[in-house]
Amino acid sequence: MQLTQIRNATLKINYAGKKFLIDPWLAEKDAVPGFGGTINDHIRNPTAELPMPIGEIVDVDAVILTHDHPDHWDDAARQAIRKDMPFFVQHEKDALAIRSAGFCDVRVLDEHTGFAGITLIKTPGQHGRPKVLEDMKALLGEVSGVVFKHPDEKTFYIAGDTVWCQAVEDNLKKYHPDIVVLNSCDAQVIGNESIIMGKQDIYDVFKAAPDATVIASHMEAVNHATLSRKELREFLSERAMTQRVLVPEDGESYTF
Repeated sequence: MQLTQIRNATLKINYAGKKFLIDPWLAEKDAVPGFGGTINDHIRNPTAELPMPIGEIVDVDAVILTHDHPDHWDDAARQAIRKDMPFFVQHEKDALAIRSAGFCDVRVLDEHTGFAGITLIKTPGQHGRPKVLEDMKALLGEVSGVVFKHPDEKTFYIAGDTVWCQAVEDNLKKYHPDIVVLNSCDAQVIGNESIIMGKQDIYDVFKAAPDATVIASHMEAVNHATLSRKELREFLSERAMTQRVLVPEDGESYTF
């Protein structure tokens, strides 16, 4: 399999002969205002350019949307992706939103969704600590991850927008993934409350999955990111984690 980090949570995955686009956020740099209710909301989004042409990004066999948030799915993606593309979502609410944008092959993930011989498994996550979830439930909403399985490939887990929590620990124990993608920029809302993983969360995953390669995605592209690649790499080096935790630049690919 091959993974290419596009930008933010947007990934392109070649798996068992099929190409998947994950969480397509394709706007030009500075196209939209910063996200209200988050820190540094005066900074416009995205804060980084796409590393390759949109036509190359959307040349895939299917799209997976872990959740319908504006830094995972936007108007640029709606316009660029062909309307008959197989489109996988976490539940009927998100399916309705995608269908209303004109897409005609929208499928809701479950525990054993099949696609071209590949098994796609929806996994739970937690978009922040309990306090922030209680205070901002309407804004943060439901999130999901996905596990890819195929007899000829490594088991691959995208955790999605989640902090380290019981659900993630359970997913690691249940599926024993060989490769784990974590959204890792420690995005924070006002009040310095983290809503996705930061350094300690990554360390917890590293310890809980001792045989897995961990990939830090969702870095340096949104106004409310508080953890840089440089700081994360220094943290990983200090704790001798660099052999198993990768921090790709936008446009960088890995083959497993």
